[in-house]
Amino acid sequence: MTQLVTGEDFLSLFTRFQHTAFRLELRDRYNVPAERERWEAFLSGDTAELERLNAEQRAAWMRMIGASTSAGKRVERVRVVTEPPPDYIRFELTLNAGNAEAGEDIRYLPRDQAAELDLPGVDYWLFDSRFAVVLPFDDDDVLLDMELMDDPASVVALNAARDAAWHHAIPYPIYAEKWTGGAQRTPGA
Repeated sequence: MTQLVTGEDFLSLFTRFQHTAFRLELRDRYNVPAERERWEAFLSGDTAELERLNAEQRAAWMRMIGASTSAGKRVERVRVVTEPPPDYIRFELTLNAGNAEAGEDIRYLPRDQAAELDLPGVDYWLFDSRFAVVLPFDDDDVLLDMELMDDPASVVALNAARDAAWHHAIPYPIYAEKWTGGAQRTPGA
């Protein structure tokens, strides 16, 4: 079964999952209106403004992830990336220090390696290996909708893709060291 999920219903999944939440990200850019100010601060090199905006805009997400990981749940993410990383991925590398502090385990998979793994062509969140929220994007990297899916065959395929991507992905601290000279700390992230 596939059904559309609203933003509020989607966020509630992060308080209801039992064991694991996993995200596969395939894009080198996400066109998210809510992060436009942070993106512009990053591009301009205004670190103080980026830190201020980040503390304001991501506090609720970080609290939610921190509560889940403190309760022993796992929140994991693999980002498939072009190398050298484009500006948007460098922006995410900067922000990911906060995710790591909240307990999220983010890893990076170079796109050339991912091409050999037969990964699905869509981003998704997988919850407890039982159901997924598929995230289709348009050609301008804007999220179109969120589709809750629990079809067993499809979920098994997404689990296999998760396992393959996770096995080959590089942990955030190592990847950040390679491309930024060290995991960057953005307070309030």
